[in-house]
Amino acid sequence: MTIHIPVLPQEVIDGLNPQPGSTIVDGTLGGGGHAEVILERIGATGTLFGFDRDPIAVEDTKTRISAENAHLIIANYSDMPEQLSLFDVTQVDGILLELGLSSDQLAARERGFSFHSDGPLDLRFNQMAGEPAAKLVNRLSEKHLADLIYEFGEERFSRRIARKIVKLRHANKIETAAQLANIVRPCIPRTKKKSIDPATKTFQALRIAVNEELKWLKVAVNRLPDLLAPGGRIAIISFHSLEDRIVKQALQQNDQLEILSRKPIMAGEEELMNNPRSRSAKLRVAQKKH
Repeated sequence: MTIHIPVLPQEVIDGLNPQPGSTIVDGTLGGGGHAEVILERIGATGTLFGFDRDPIAVEDTKTRISAENAHLIIANYSDMPEQLSLFDVTQVDGILLELGLSSDQLAARERGFSFHSDGPLDLRFNQMAGEPAAKLVNRLSEKHLADLIYEFGEERFSRRIARKIVKLRHANKIETAAQLANIVRPCIPRTKKKSIDPATKTFQALRIAVNEELKWLKVAVNRLPDLLAPGGRIAIISFHSLEDRIVKQALQQNDQLEILSRKPIMAGEEELMNNPRSRSAKLRVAQKKH
């Protein structure tokens, strides 16, 4: 069962404009919310490919999406061309990416995405690959840690945070998300914005680092337009400025594409009330030229 609510669902459908018989790729399957809406639009004659790096997300979604024309695959969206070639697919009518973290991942206490989790500080989308965040936090030098938190989290107090982490980890290794959050929070001056946890940017930075998110995003935004059929569309939802900057520049600089969203598409008031996670979502859409 998923608790994840897909952001900008109607805007995604309007942007991708899937038609009966279309072949559409959801490169970040997550809880399958967008995929279900797309399947309704493309009908039995269409084909959906869903990718996710998170094996748990793919297996959970398979329990709800079992249509014969839906292929759900554990893979990084940057490997989409190779994965689709296994199905003899070289062109598609639409590609969707919703970047970042799903509510299901956040709710899984054993994965350490939640600031309040007493589970291991992991933060990997695929726990069979890469290095967990706890290892980074306990291994990196103060300077390297500060640079990482500043670069990937855009955290102004990164040096103060890194200094405290290094000081405290000598006595006790930092092993849980709650431990790290409790170290980070006092390092950041109080503000009137109480809705955002002070540890947010540090956790974002570590998550991006362990999953190499920006690296794979840069690869994908340069590769994926080649997969689009003439008139095909790509829609990408980002949740912070680092992602959005990469997406915006890549789409604008690609001569194959025509930008359909001059400004990022944001959630309306009703969605903001029903799904607070949508407040930072930015959707950009482009179309392959004929």
